[in-house]
Amino acid sequence: MMRDNRNNSVEEVVRVRTPRSGEFLGIVEQRLGFGKMRVICADKNVRVCRIPGKYRRRLWVKAGYVVLVKPWETQSDIRGDIIFKYRPAQVKWLRSRGFLKGLEE
Repeated sequence: MMRDNRNNSVEEVVRVRTPRSGEFLGIVEQRLGFGKMRVICADKNVRVCRIPGKYRRRLWVKAGYVVLVKPWETQSDIRGDIIFKYRPAQVKWLRSRGFLKGLEE
């Protein structure tokens, strides 16, 4: 992160994590409670996702956030884990490169 002279923070995108095989971008639709959320994924599935234990203290997610989802091996169409949250500058980068094209319709 870089700062300018007026003490306003200006965020600079250095590296953006893109989806690997078996991972999908998604937008959090609703928080369901008990660490679970309903996420609309890029493959047109709506999954109930949780935040795994190793990410739970570091990852705070609200409705409307763009996240990276890894589906479970069983029930892969309806369940998944949230493994990464994108910041606003990263979302702008993803949008400009066309990664979010299927989600924003």
